[in-house]
Amino acid sequence: MDNLTFKYSVLLVEGLKVTPQSSYPVFILLLLVYIFIMVANIGLIILISTEKNLQHPMHFLFCNLPLNDILGTTVILPRLLRDILTEASERYITYVDCVVQAYFVHIFVAACHYVLIIMAFDRYVAICNPLRYTAIMTNKMVVKLSASAWGLAVFVVTVMLSLTIRLSHCRYKIENPFCDNASLFKLSCEESVAVNNVFGLIYTVVLFSFSILSVLITYVKIATVCIKSKNKALNSKAIKTCSSHIAVYLIMLVSGSTFIFLHRFPLYSESRKLASIMFHIVPPGLNPLVYGLQTKEIRQKFVRFWCRKKGTS
Repeated sequence: MDNLTFKYSVLLVEGLKVTPQSSYPVFILLLLVYIFIMVANIGLIILISTEKNLQHPMHFLFCNLPLNDILGTTVILPRLLRDILTEASERYITYVDCVVQAYFVHIFVAACHYVLIIMAFDRYVAICNPLRYTAIMTNKMVVKLSASAWGLAVFVVTVMLSLTIRLSHCRYKIENPFCDNASLFKLSCEESVAVNNVFGLIYTVVLFSFSILSVLITYVKIATVCIKSKNKALNSKAIKTCSSHIAVYLIMLVSGSTFIFLHRFPLYSESRKLASIMFHIVPPGLNPLVYGLQTKEIRQKFVRFWCRKKGTS
């Protein structure tokens, strides 16, 4: 391969470090996980879209979550699976493909937070303003909230990647299992990447702070309403409708915080790389189970569907 071509248009991805003996077992395990994530999330979307009893604002807002989980898993796992069965010295990716992958990786990360924020708002309206819920959470409001979540994610990530692709690159190795913004600007020549570092740090702090504060304030208000009302029926409803959302949010927060925290410790670079992969696997794999099984209407529809399938077989 021509050195100039390799330098400017083709990159080498480190991929997942596995021994030759364990490559096939790891490949099969990740393939099964990917199939499960796709079937579970697509199944939830189809179930909510086709069942009239599930066509409520809460469930329509929830559809943003499996859509994002499908995106987050698909953007890295198929290529990761291919790289596992490829020699480490042959794991090439074009610069353009790497930028595209990094773009959607960060869209997934940002949308995780924004989607769960709008879902928390829905729970707040349902519990704190139940009589006005149908007036507030109209189809138009659902579309506006969903568009805001995705639009904000796209805008911020576009700015972040634009700052990175303006840099020339003199290195060719992506020291990560997949492409992301940090890996891309580490390819730069002798140019200063201070702007990228500052923007990335501010963005991460603002995103996590805004996400945590929004969800925290929402649930403090919900808890306050429940305590003041002393209504057992209201409290029971709050627990049932909020527990799945809190569980999904905590899974996302812990998974995301782990690899961001490990970024600060170069000694644990391998653990950080593994944690970054798990962020694209654990939440998408657990979200359908936690949210689907915890939500009474979805659980009942799934049980009835499964019983019908068994009855016809």
